[in-house]
Amino acid sequence: MTCRIVTLALILAGIAASALAQDSGKRRLTDRDDLYGWEAIGRLDIGDRSFCTGTLIAQDLVLTAAHCATDKATGRTYAPGEVTFRAGLSDGHALAEGTVVQIAVLPDYDPRVGLSPEMVRVDVALMRLDQPIPYTVANPFALHSGRVAGDEISIASYGRGRSEAITRQRSCRILERRQGLITFNCDVTFGSSGSAVLARNGPRWQILSVVSAVGTDGRRKVGFGMELEGVVSDLKAIMRRDAPQPKAKIRRLQVGSGKSSSGAKFISSGGS
Repeated sequence: MTCRIVTLALILAGIAASALAQDSGKRRLTDRDDLYGWEAIGRLDIGDRSFCTGTLIAQDLVLTAAHCATDKATGRTYAPGEVTFRAGLSDGHALAEGTVVQIAVLPDYDPRVGLSPEMVRVDVALMRLDQPIPYTVANPFALHSGRVAGDEISIASYGRGRSEAITRQRSCRILERRQGLITFNCDVTFGSSGSAVLARNGPRWQILSVVSAVGTDGRRKVGFGMELEGVVSDLKAIMRRDAPQPKAKIRRLQVGSGKSSSGAKFISSGGS
């Protein structure tokens, strides 16, 4: 595993790059019919500096990678208003847009630490939008539960060279699941970070993992994600704990008449 992560770090630094051998059924989703069922996937624009991919799991909650939500130099999450989620973005037009006003990451995640299996396992973030996106516009994805039938998965993401529309890879494969890590042969690249790894549960695609990094297992280029069991509920708890508290409203009490409507006497808090 250490060898894999070292090589992975070199690839992320731009020292090496290659195409994935698996390239099954990739399709660019551009018109409304193409986007049907995939509207909850959007591009996360981090100012005008960079972008990632995120997925709605509730009307106002976006699931993505923690390294898409934190400043590598400071280790802090991005400030409210610094990140924008653009649902179903296609050639400059988004079905809906929302400003990120709150971000939750796990306490063990630190973007200043070098890439490692430990960091990949906790490379998950939740982002809250300023306004919920209506179900009529985008139907959020559910988290996968239970066993995965077979090893087939799918990924829909934005990425370098395909940043203006979702590219969906209809079918790719899980290569290994071990010690909280998932490796797969889907075609991920810069910008694919944070995209949902989707597995079938009956007729529906549900979120199994989140794309954290791309690297090599010594033989081939692979993507890396993490097991999500328990992680999202932990992030929701962090979000509830750290949610901004509404400011108390103060109003002046009016001078009372000295009697209630029922005739019972009371003392006016505003009288003298």
